[in-house]
Amino acid sequence: MEIHETTNPWGGRTYVSSTPSPHATPARKPLSHRTFFQSSLFDIGILKDTLLPSLALHTGLATVAYTAGRLTNRLDTKDWLWPTGQVVNAWWSAVGRQVLVDGASLRSTLSALSRPERLILAGVSLWGGRLFYRVAKRAATTKHRIGKDHPRYEAIKKEHGFWNKAFFTMYLPEALFGTFITLPFTAPFRHQGNALSGYNPAGQALAVGVFCAGFALQVLADWQLDEFKEKERREGEKEMCREGVWGVVRHPNFLGDMLMHISFPLMLYSSDMLAWIELLGPVANYIFLRFFGGTKEAEKRHAKKYIIENVSKKVDFDRYRQEINAFWPDQKQISNKWSWIVVGSGVAGSVLEGILTRGF
Repeated sequence: MEIHETTNPWGGRTYVSSTPSPHATPARKPLSHRTFFQSSLFDIGILKDTLLPSLALHTGLATVAYTAGRLTNRLDTKDWLWPTGQVVNAWWSAVGRQVLVDGASLRSTLSALSRPERLILAGVSLWGGRLFYRVAKRAATTKHRIGKDHPRYEAIKKEHGFWNKAFFTMYLPEALFGTFITLPFTAPFRHQGNALSGYNPAGQALAVGVFCAGFALQVLADWQLDEFKEKERREGEKEMCREGVWGVVRHPNFLGDMLMHISFPLMLYSSDMLAWIELLGPVANYIFLRFFGGTKEAEKRHAKKYIIENVSKKVDFDRYRQEINAFWPDQKQISNKWSWIVVGSGVAGSVLEGILTRGF
């Protein structure tokens, strides 16, 4: 068998084999606008090589997290799993299967990844790494020291028979969400079906910029909230944090998360790699952030807490909700300097990535 190296327009290396090989990756044909809508979520290929393996992985990890949580009476095991499971799924789909199942070397597998594939893996790792760090930092603080669960879970754990139903009401639903959310960074490595044709270097740069803006938004939100809480500890709780990006939207961390997940299918489309099913990733992420485990749950928890512990802060919380949007910025934020700082961070990140790519 002879393997010849070819070039492709988006970076990386493509190999063409003179004979069939278990490690050869067939190129996906561009999809026309018409056939795009003829694809089915229930195509046997998509179910077999993408959805079912991902569901099995997330369910298995959820079972481990549930078991650990039940043994230690800590529901925050699912918080540790949320970023970890998605990053593990991405790396297993892109690298682990080829190395551990197909027998390819780690070096050859990594070197065969195209630039968009490397960027997607790096992006997922940055997203998961930041969130994992935040969960670890929260667990290690004085108030939430190691060995204790997060306070927001204490009330629900007091429900009769909570742990008997927790797997089906909390861990398994998040495993299902994770299966769909990870589609943009698992399906491209697993499913060799048709893809939309939309190669555009400017689109790739935009995808990097959107990701960097989202990442910067989350980092700024983390830093500004930590500074605000430190000030509260010294002076007492009086009002909501409205400093910096917290004056753009009420949940800048969730908006940053959404921007990063939007960037993945945008990168795929700009690289001739997007299959329509991968668009379900950011859709599932939006539903989760807005209606399942994000803004809705957080605001309900905060309102209940402030009514009991700090009535004056509850009043300011209600005012905050009237003045600032929860998730998407309103038109007034065009004049907010922090909106432009976030946009500028995205532009700077995109330019830097382009310079590094040309340099190497």
